Amino acid sequence: MNNTDMNKLNIREADRLEVTILVDNYTDMLVESTDICKRPHLPIPHTLLAEHGFSCLIKVFAGDEKHTLLMDAAVTPACLFSNARFLKADLSELEAIILSHGHPDHFFGLEEILKFLNEKGKTKIPLFLHPDVFLERRLNVPAIGSPVTVPSLDESTLKSAGVSLIKSEKPVSVADDLIYTTGEVERTTAFEKGFSWAEAKINGKWTTDPFRDDQGLVIKLKGKGLVVISGCAHAGIINTVEYAKKLAGMDKVHAVLGGFHLTGRTFDPIIQPTIDEMRRIKPDYVVPMHCTGWKAINRLEEAMPEQFLLNTVGTTYVFNGN
Repeated sequence: MNNTDMNKLNIREADRLEVTILVDNYTDMLVESTDICKRPHLPIPHTLLAEHGFSCLIKVFAGDEKHTLLMDAAVTPACLFSNARFLKADLSELEAIILSHGHPDHFFGLEEILKFLNEKGKTKIPLFLHPDVFLERRLNVPAIGSPVTVPSLDESTLKSAGVSLIKSEKPVSVADDLIYTTGEVERTTAFEKGFSWAEAKINGKWTTDPFRDDQGLVIKLKGKGLVVISGCAHAGIINTVEYAKKLAGMDKVHAVLGGFHLTGRTFDPIIQPTIDEMRRIKPDYVVPMHCTGWKAINRLEEAMPEQFLLNTVGTTYVFNGN
């Protein structure tokens, strides 16, 4: 689990990848399972909860190796732990946690997870994040007329919880080189210009948030190509995928999962350009979640019906290599 120079990224091939969605915005217990999507079917009255947050349990396999990680920690611990319990997801197996960026719908459940792990005897668990996750943030929405403070992640609280902070702007190896964080994503796509209402205090001044802390995960699946997982893709989902390709030195993309942040009128103009670029990239599977938004999700399904997978809370995506 060492910092690495992006020009020397050496991602080991995984034999299998399983991604279980513990928390997302949408739940539907009647969606059918497929070979790729394993949908839960719980006896009534048990039910899975949805909220405007994101968390996924990631298991990666290579030979006899198995590594279990958590990406993001939802909004409410109640939702996260309830869903994990019904899904029989054993959070005590976690080896590391990755934070995609410093927004509360991705970190509010973090303190309770660390408390749970400490009670299980797992102290100093690695938490991978970009240094900017601790920035003060606010939303300056024109319709509201005054800025609204966004809760910030407190570094001292994390340290007192016994976590081992792995702060890096660059890609970092996780799971013995089977997974890498992207680190700070290069911005090369003309139409992905960020979120104009989001502001951060940098060097004592409020400015449009550059979201330098936004990062994804990249996995190289044996014989299939790359799997790219995003939290919100504030850096742009196309930027994120293209940067993952650059880091891995590989063009073939097997799957793109996570939030694409295309919801709301501000992002309506870039839905079609995003779809056009995603079709050019030609992933075998595209799984929009969380902040992608109803309109963009539906248009992605229409444009890429063979590749599109509808996400629901509790789904486990099983990607097998050759």
